[in-house]
Amino acid sequence: MHVVVIGGGIVGLSSAHALVEAGVDVTLLERGSFGAGSTARSAGGIRAQFSTPINVRLSRESLPVWESFEERFGVDVGFRQHGYLLLARTAASADAFAEHVAMQNRLGVDSELLTPRAATERCPGLDPEPFRAATYHARDGYADPNLAVQGYARAAREGGADLRAGTAVRDVRVADGRVTGVETDDGPIAADAVVNAAGAWAAGIASLAGRSLPIAPRRRQVAIVEPSDGIPETVPLTIDIDTGSYFRPEREGTALVGGHFTDEDPDVDPDAYGESMAFDWAATALDRAADYASYFGEASRLKRGWAGLYAVTPDHHPILEETLPGFVTAAGFSGHGFQHAPATGQVVAELCVDGAASLDGVDALASDRFESGDGPVERNVA
Repeated sequence: MHVVVIGGGIVGLSSAHALVEAGVDVTLLERGSFGAGSTARSAGGIRAQFSTPINVRLSRESLPVWESFEERFGVDVGFRQHGYLLLARTAASADAFAEHVAMQNRLGVDSELLTPRAATERCPGLDPEPFRAATYHARDGYADPNLAVQGYARAAREGGADLRAGTAVRDVRVADGRVTGVETDDGPIAADAVVNAAGAWAAGIASLAGRSLPIAPRRRQVAIVEPSDGIPETVPLTIDIDTGSYFRPEREGTALVGGHFTDEDPDVDPDAYGESMAFDWAATALDRAADYASYFGEASRLKRGWAGLYAVTPDHHPILEETLPGFVTAAGFSGHGFQHAPATGQVVAELCVDGAASLDGVDALASDRFESGDGPVERNVA
């Protein structure tokens, strides 16, 4: 069996690795450099504290890989398990947190529901007054996406995958209702299956196969800040769910600060969007963080920042399915693709080889959910 994977980010590379582990011949095509798209601009978060069972299951299946990445792949991705701390300002959000933790616990995730005062034990600089509840999971954390790309790429190559950078897909070949390969700048490639792991470019790839998928490229920004007060490395990645603000420690005493603070969220051209941080956004991000954490006083200083792309679906869940015979979609993770890449790769391999995935609940991620409108909606996003 020969499978072509389109997209050399973390999801495509994880899929290529899982496929070669399953004994499949793999050709991976990346129009640019491996991991240079959304993966390189990710904040690297890894968490299990989601609001829907399928996202929790994707996290639960991925976490052991992140925890043993160096042993498996020979690359230390710097996975710092200082936890995630989620904060709720409203009664509705606090009630939802209680439901989410109960569900996470049922699925084997040892998350905790905390009072705001107890949350300050995890994040000493936190002002508890604006909040009604918090959740925490000690095994959550963050890792280096670029190092993860290196590990997956090396392992896939060692398994026999043909990884081709600088190779753009110009068309997806379909015959008698089945995908049979792709057309590239270097010529046609026949395949038994094609995997669309193109991230923010995935809707365009799907259109080449005659399918319309609701995956929208949306711009997201991150700032690196020198806090006015030192931020301990043990502080968790902290998210104010009701405002969308988040921060976490970064190297050498700096902090990463982010969030999306406007109702306006237009689609952007993934080939022509602004990759630089906007300073008015950065000032807002810093003000939002300062509202609830003492680390970001008036002496805090912006050092640098960047913008990247989320591949967003209407319900903030990925599309994971065989969209048409021979065409598997693994895209639309809405900012969660990095952390869910290990489990996603396994799902992709099973869809290609077995025709079905073993992960419980993955059928909920089929694209026909958007026609009925009854799919799950992820609430814990930032």
